Amino acid sequence: MDLSLFVQLLISGILIGGIYALASIGLTLIFGVMKIVNFAHGEFLMLAMYLTFWLFHYFGLDPYLSILVVMPLLFIIGIVTYQLSIRKTIGASVLTQIFVTLGLSIVIQNLVLLFWSADFRTVSLSYASTPIVFGPYASLNIEEILVNPPRLIAFVLAISLSLAFYLFLKHSYTGKVIRATSQDRSAALLMGINIEKFYRLTFAIGILLVGIAGALMMPIYTVHPFVGFDFVLVMFVVVVLGGMGSIVGAMIGGIFIGIVEIFSSFLIGPDSKQAIYFLVFIAVLVIRPSGLFGLKGEEELEHIETID
Repeated sequence: MDLSLFVQLLISGILIGGIYALASIGLTLIFGVMKIVNFAHGEFLMLAMYLTFWLFHYFGLDPYLSILVVMPLLFIIGIVTYQLSIRKTIGASVLTQIFVTLGLSIVIQNLVLLFWSADFRTVSLSYASTPIVFGPYASLNIEEILVNPPRLIAFVLAISLSLAFYLFLKHSYTGKVIRATSQDRSAALLMGINIEKFYRLTFAIGILLVGIAGALMMPIYTVHPFVGFDFVLVMFVVVVLGGMGSIVGAMIGGIFIGIVEIFSSFLIGPDSKQAIYFLVFIAVLVIRPSGLFGLKGEEELEHIETID
């Protein structure tokens, strides 16, 4: 493999990894604060992709502008979902939480299949067909590097939003309360924090983030009722690799998995990428179960009692 090809594959992997990072932050946030593994997370990404498609199809709204519509809609969907199903599972057994979120996933899939059929749908943008050319760089012995415009736009927006959310958690009052709730719920209760209010907000924010990722993915991927399952596998690998509950880990893990996907697809074949995901998943669980940035023993934490 020559240097130009290596750089081309590396850049492609980083670009797609940025989107994976944004989608995974919502999943790791929900786990970090609520200790719930949301198996329906991919279905909310799929809903965001469909919303983006229909906004483009019926109103001609650019997918990147549709984020302004998708964000509040997914936030509201997150709040409603929390109130109707997730709220009742807090403090319940792990099996209960798994069955509830898996059941929610199946319900969403079948409702989408019922109303919108199993057709594959995509968005075609006029400015997306011409790649952006960088180089050549004679001093580095690198030929022209071609970058797909939607991937570049999606990467810039995804990383910018990921960093903005990280700063929000670090410096805003709401972010500090969310982190405090994640670290010690009992102490947060004693300090007068309304835990359920911040659980609801956390879940809605997690769904909002994956909704933005879904809108960014629509110009790159096709959408169908079962696309969420493919992406949720990636998100789980990213979260486990980075460390359950770690925002920084999700960002770094997302970029790493994006690189792994591109190189494995080129060297072995596109059909091999899911097998590679699982190999990475198993290796992380064996070598470091808490992930790269997770706290040691985090995977063994027990669920708290149900909040009244």
